[in-house]
Amino acid sequence: MSRTSKRRIPAFLKHAGPGVVTGAADDDPSGIATYTQAGAQFGTGVLWTVFLTLPFMVAIQLVSARIGRQSGRGIAANLKRHTPPAFLFGIVGLLLVANTINIAADIAAMGEALRLVVGGGAHFHAVVFGVLTLLLQIFVPYRRLAPILKWLTLSLFVYVATAFTVRISWAAVAHDLVVPQLQAGPAFWTMIVAVFGTTISPYLFFWQASQEVEELRLSGHAARADSPRATRRAVRRMRLDTIVGMVFSNGIAFFVMLTGAVVLHAGGITDVRSAADAAQALRPLAGDLAFGLFAAGIIATGLLAVPVLASSAAYAVAEAFGWTDGLEHHWREAKGFYSIIVVATVVGTALDFSPIDPMKALYWSAVINGVVAVPIMVAMMLLSGKTEVMGPMTVRRKTRALGWGAVVVMAAAVLLMGRDLLR
Repeated sequence: MSRTSKRRIPAFLKHAGPGVVTGAADDDPSGIATYTQAGAQFGTGVLWTVFLTLPFMVAIQLVSARIGRQSGRGIAANLKRHTPPAFLFGIVGLLLVANTINIAADIAAMGEALRLVVGGGAHFHAVVFGVLTLLLQIFVPYRRLAPILKWLTLSLFVYVATAFTVRISWAAVAHDLVVPQLQAGPAFWTMIVAVFGTTISPYLFFWQASQEVEELRLSGHAARADSPRATRRAVRRMRLDTIVGMVFSNGIAFFVMLTGAVVLHAGGITDVRSAADAAQALRPLAGDLAFGLFAAGIIATGLLAVPVLASSAAYAVAEAFGWTDGLEHHWREAKGFYSIIVVATVVGTALDFSPIDPMKALYWSAVINGVVAVPIMVAMMLLSGKTEVMGPMTVRRKTRALGWGAVVVMAAAVLLMGRDLLR
């Protein structure tokens, strides 16, 4: 690697912010399983979904970031000031349950992926990963944890590499992107709902807003204490960071879905129950290299996503109860905050030893996320227009229009999901 290339990577890590980490955390092992299953079941005919969701995802995450940066408080802290307590605690409780289930599915996938690569017991590996992610969050302060999370985002490029280890008809891919392939039947629309729910997830809203607050604290600035010029510069930085992060996230989702389509779907494998199953199925069809890259990606993305899931739940609970919060604090200074991280991670790891099917649990987690996302986004969009929250720089009209568009998309997804559940 040249000296210029060596300089570019640290420069990327220096300027990459909460938006890039948030986007990468969206492609967790559970998301990888969903995207792979979509490609395996319906081929390249569902690739258009990652492009449809992109502008809505950018808008709602930018709203989350700006609420955190311009109010100096996370999403839950702002909801506490402007919504009824029943709404706040209902949302936070459901978020905690959904995140814990998601942690269980991600840790199980990581353990299984490592078992496939090196052997041993999947449960043993799961415990190791659970302990490792817990120690990272408790004993590594935010100013040191943030660079680790940024480095882990680079691991997602293994899914791009995996796609290029197999033969792809780019002409067919381009056709299906321009002419979406829609199918009749509940299975297709249930999968579309699952992709939307995986892409636009409530825990990402809480995480990115809280990380903007952490960045504000580290800079030594107070919310709204900056000059208008400095505030505009911060907004430009958030916009670029969020756009890059979400394009990165959906780009990786595209390549994961593409791999499932051109390898598994083309090979007659249409049912993938987990990310580890996807890696195993790739081996006889695409070779050991594709298998190894895919399995390594599961482990790396899990190491990134589990702390984000546990911490976002902890931020929400701590803000709701008015506890001291933040990964920069020592655990003795924020015992309530860190206790939620411990509970979510330990319970999530323990669920892997229960008779509960982690993939069925993940399905219900997606149901909860889909239902919870709609009222949270409505509340966020209302908050983004309040000067008492945003100061003189409320969210611009274009972003607000796309943000409300995200609400409509997710509301439609919930209605479709409800229709399928009642059948």
